[in-house]
Amino acid sequence: MSAFTRPDWVPRLDPGKRVLITGASGGLGTALTRMLLDGSDCVIGAHGASKGVEIKDSRVIPMIRSLENEADCDSVVDEFSKRAGGIDALVVLSGRIHFSGHWMDMPEADWTADMDVNLNHPFFLARAAMKHMKAAGGGRIVLNGTESALHGGSSASFPYAIAKHGTECLVQGLAREGAPDDILVNGVRLGCIRSGFHERWHDKTEEEMAERISLIPLKRAGDPEEVAALVIYLLSGWAGFITGQMIPLTGGDWL
Repeated sequence: MSAFTRPDWVPRLDPGKRVLITGASGGLGTALTRMLLDGSDCVIGAHGASKGVEIKDSRVIPMIRSLENEADCDSVVDEFSKRAGGIDALVVLSGRIHFSGHWMDMPEADWTADMDVNLNHPFFLARAAMKHMKAAGGGRIVLNGTESALHGGSSASFPYAIAKHGTECLVQGLAREGAPDDILVNGVRLGCIRSGFHERWHDKTEEEMAERISLIPLKRAGDPEEVAALVIYLLSGWAGFITGQMIPLTGGDWL
């Protein structure tokens, strides 16, 4: 199969949209930020726990802070809303795996940390954003999931998959709650994407990545820009009749 070739156009949002991205310093977040800047005249809140997005643009509001609890999540949303004059969209791409060994050997602290980062924090962020969006008359929320959540995960990512399976329930419940106020909530259910996630949290080598990619029917990993394009579509006016859905982007994995 051929490698990913970037199209000569990018999806875009209506001018003036205010988008908060958590996890903006990661591979997916950086791709999304750059694509928004490329095609949309919008205001972007780029949240990173340890570093900002290395993009110098007046449309980017850098927000460098860690998310440890509900108060932190509320604070990030409230600060962005204050600085941007409101919030039209929230994209939660923050997430990580704290223990890369077999789940049978996983310490309780790492289990709790996985649940916090990958399920609890997205809930608190989304809830805080919905409060602002209800008052403003609508908005969009996109959460990050994984296809492995439907298959029990692996021995090294079992807790992560459990948290992301909870994300699927979260998307549906938030969408049902938000619909009367025109708040649309969806998720992206990702397969193997070359965003640096597997290398960062599992110390995957190129040989191990190649072996994993060989299992994908399209025989390649997804590109972060493909994820970015899907997210922007879900934030755009063309997705106004989509809510409560997890959209897969997997290259046919697990068929």
